[in-house]
Amino acid sequence: MDENKLSRFIVNYIEGRKQPKLEAFDKVAEKKLSALTDADEIAVNRQTFTEQRRELEKRYEVRDWLSDAANRVWQIKLATHAPKYTHGDSKSSGVLYVTPPSENSTYLSSSSLASPAIDVIGNAAIFDVAKLLQQEVDGESLINCLVYGDNSPLMPFSDDLNIINDWASKFTSVIQMRPSSHKLAKQLYFPVGDDEYHLLSPLFSSSLAHAMHSRISEARFSDASKEIYQAFKTGDWHPEPRVIYPKTAVVNMGGTKPQNISYLNSVRGGRVWLLPCAAPVWQSQNKPPLNQNSIFQERKAFSAMARDAVWQLKQYLRSLDPQARNAEIRQQRAAYVDEIIDTLFSYVAGIQNREDWQRWSMEEDCQLSRAQQLWLDPWRMKQDKDFQFEREGGDWKKEIAIDFGVWLNHQLKTEEMKFSEVERREWSTTSLFKRRLREFEQEFKEGFA
Repeated sequence: MDENKLSRFIVNYIEGRKQPKLEAFDKVAEKKLSALTDADEIAVNRQTFTEQRRELEKRYEVRDWLSDAANRVWQIKLATHAPKYTHGDSKSSGVLYVTPPSENSTYLSSSSLASPAIDVIGNAAIFDVAKLLQQEVDGESLINCLVYGDNSPLMPFSDDLNIINDWASKFTSVIQMRPSSHKLAKQLYFPVGDDEYHLLSPLFSSSLAHAMHSRISEARFSDASKEIYQAFKTGDWHPEPRVIYPKTAVVNMGGTKPQNISYLNSVRGGRVWLLPCAAPVWQSQNKPPLNQNSIFQERKAFSAMARDAVWQLKQYLRSLDPQARNAEIRQQRAAYVDEIIDTLFSYVAGIQNREDWQRWSMEEDCQLSRAQQLWLDPWRMKQDKDFQFEREGGDWKKEIAIDFGVWLNHQLKTEEMKFSEVERREWSTTSLFKRRLREFEQEFKEGFA
């Protein structure tokens, strides 16, 4: 790249740090001067402030600032794996592990990252130097140039080659670590052979956590994801897929001072998202819903499928202030209910689409209400004209909606939360529920014809 661009970046970066300091100094000086009344005292203080301001400006001259930064930089290190995520008082070293991504890796790990974000550990007051070293300009950074022996970005700031080499040597020390562990690192080594061990508890990868945080944030909060969700909610087509990360958990690192853990931890506000690692639950519908009074019956197939989504809605409602009422709450609540409705119609599709189960609702073991029989066994219309007449009449849809609303009210009920007919009507008349009913009937009519 053109080294002049990187040199100009250094100048602009230092200038950008100088201006807020000068503005803050001027504000304090002006306030103190305005409180004085004696002319001689004002003159003396004004002279003092002028000298102090000149000293401050000198500290931010590029050569002086670089020398000061080079003398401070030993207090920080660059790392992909940071020790203080395991314990805030860990004295172990971090690890800077950057290798080409594994092409055949089937595991999510730091080795699968194409361009891992490099974290900074150590004294948070020195993170300003780390930003200077790591900021990329046209795909290149100062630390990369210095590591590969290219000191040219520093050349414009001193005619003394010894000073430039000293800056480069001290700046590149951020990647040089003496590996050491500590009892609070909680690393467990298991012997697998003579002088061979397997590390069971590796250091926390801040780079991997940051990649996951960026991916999940993009999927949940970006403008593009909001457009995709809106299209999904209204049933409109969108050219991009909808990406979701269900059942994530959050670990908060560092308390009120996340910067004490690492720089990237501070960028994330101390939050680290965890993906679920529970074993998958095999869900299948091997037989029609016989020997049950309703598909909404407790401990039956659909209730089991919707359990997690119902639990998330219940937890969300319990976390709200009972008096809170706003559009964001309504939208979030609707999103949870929509997920439950999608689960319901996925379950129903698995029953309706089984042509080999035709007329199962005519068996003696079928205890479902007439409305649910009409809904779930549409193939029965081929031989039962009375059934066909009732089904095409559509009155059963209202009863199905009521059944769903009553079921959801019961699922959400707790000692603190009571639900009435008002809430039941809200669940039964939600726009997605009515649209799904309409879409399913239209698709079946086309296939039945």
